[in-house]
Amino acid sequence: MKILHVDASSKFHQWSNSRALGRYFIEQLQHKGVDLEIDYLDVTEDVQPHISAEFVQATYTPEAQRTDRMREVLAESDALCERVMDADALVCAMPMYNWTIPSTFKTFIDNIIRTNITYDLHEDGSITGNLGDKKVLFVTTRGADLGEGSPFANMDAMTPVLKNAFGFIGVENPWFVDAQPLQFSDEAAREAGLKKAREELDAVSEEWALSVVSADVTAA
Repeated sequence: MKILHVDASSKFHQWSNSRALGRYFIEQLQHKGVDLEIDYLDVTEDVQPHISAEFVQATYTPEAQRTDRMREVLAESDALCERVMDADALVCAMPMYNWTIPSTFKTFIDNIIRTNITYDLHEDGSITGNLGDKKVLFVTTRGADLGEGSPFANMDAMTPVLKNAFGFIGVENPWFVDAQPLQFSDEAAREAGLKKAREELDAVSEEWALSVVSADVTAA
């Protein structure tokens, strides 16, 4: 299984809960005997370019009609899309910043939502996403508890952004593991939130491992 593992925390590695949980999930897959190839991307270090007028114009110009400058503008996005399309699964770990995704992960999304690559736009205006064959896991960390029944539940803009953006490119049922509450809680609540997240990651890793075994048996 080839995994594109994306980290989006601005914290140093040893201080980041989202980075630690993402690594934990990869380790659980390996412990379960899944043969992994990891393509790692840290979007806080390898920051994708923001969308520009040139980018938009180049994107919607038919490939055969693009100028050398247009191809240059799209080169980084093309390479990133290739990495996404080449992966069997995406593991995206990130903290919640001000109720939503980190800006660096937003630029990642902007660079991989590409016409005729990650989705097809048909003559009748309908859309077909091209990532429907990929497993996608979002590992998120939240300072407060935004779960159902929490007074902050309606402030979770992260989950709908991720669901809608990736749903557009064909990911209908991504996995979510949300560690909460962390920063704005006492030590006991923080440890309980991390423990619950690890247990949920254990369950997802078991599910993924079983699906890999099943696919191998079918192929054989």
